[in-house]
Amino acid sequence: MLYTICIVLILIASLLLILAVLVQSPKSGMAANFGASNQVMGVRQTTDFLEKFTWTMAGAIVVLSLIATLAMDRGRVASSNARIDADTEMLMQTSIEEGTESAEGAEAVIPEEVAVETPADQAAE
Repeated sequence: MLYTICIVLILIASLLLILAVLVQSPKSGMAANFGASNQVMGVRQTTDFLEKFTWTMAGAIVVLSLIATLAMDRGRVASSNARIDADTEMLMQTSIEEGTESAEGAEAVIPEEVAVETPADQAAE
């Protein structure tokens, strides 16, 4: 239940963060320090509020994500990991079988003239 609540709150905070970023003017933040500032007192306070709101929403998303991770149902995580392990094992087995079939079908014979000596062969001589 806590996990679901955290996910819903993360979605709401994400939408609010998107809206706050879209509402901000492009001259706010670091770019405002390099240009001439002609902001009126009311606009300046709005910019400060939007910047604080943006950072608050970003922090809330991080905290809620950590809480959601801790609130995950351990049984579901374990069963999901077991299914992932089984699928991985099946894919590995399939790729090994396909690899042996393709190696059996193709007769790779390298003539002695073309064979390249490896460092191990050179050390043996």
